[in-house]
Amino acid sequence: MKLFKFLIVGFIFGIVLTKAEAVSWYRIYEMFMFQSFHMYGIIMVAIATGLICIQIIKRKRLNDFSGTPIMIVDKERGFTRYIVGGIFFGLGWGLVGCCPGPIFILLGTGIYAVGIVLLGALLGTYIYGLLKDILPH
Repeated sequence: MKLFKFLIVGFIFGIVLTKAEAVSWYRIYEMFMFQSFHMYGIIMVAIATGLICIQIIKRKRLNDFSGTPIMIVDKERGFTRYIVGGIFFGLGWGLVGCCPGPIFILLGTGIYAVGIVLLGALLGTYIYGLLKDILPH
């Protein structure tokens, strides 16, 4: 029953992203061609929301659902991993036409060809897991 709340939030999130056209290949194409502000606006709202929520969690020392304090550990400094990771993420996003989150939304809307993208994302994650110890971080 506890997981039901998360399922409902996921459905609402999927509906909001669909209605905002954030899962539309055409909107993503417009973004990468710098023809529209639509997706950049959505991304900026997501960043601002994340910043505000993280600050609230840190300042009020909130607990998770099990009562354990939420500890947000600072990331170690690095430049190369963010550039290389960002390039891979951006290339994948640009070539496929969607980032990882909307893959499930698109599957839910009946676009089953995105299943191939999901398999590719899972395969890429698995390969990273195998190679992470030898990659520069």
